[in-house]
Amino acid sequence: MREEIQENIKRLVNFMNFARSFFIRKNPFKALAVSLITSLKEMLTIRQKLKMAKYRVNYHKHQLYKMESLIAESNEHTFLKGKNLNETR
Repeated sequence: MREEIQENIKRLVNFMNFARSFFIRKNPFKALAVSLITSLKEMLTIRQKLKMAKYRVNYHKHQLYKMESLIAESNEHTFLKGKNLNETR
């Protein structure tokens, strides 16, 4: 009985040493804190990122519109020229 208790105590001490080494090596509390801080930063800057994305989309839409209008101006067989009608039909 006494040997069994001593063996269990040795196993418990061994497990505690492994756990302590793991916490020293990996430090999950520090990783959790870093993760929380980065997610908080992301939440606070999401509006700015959304504005930048909207700006990029609008800019590319405008560039596409400019390209389409330039193509339409030089093409004589299109209705995108505005008031000029396609006379060939």
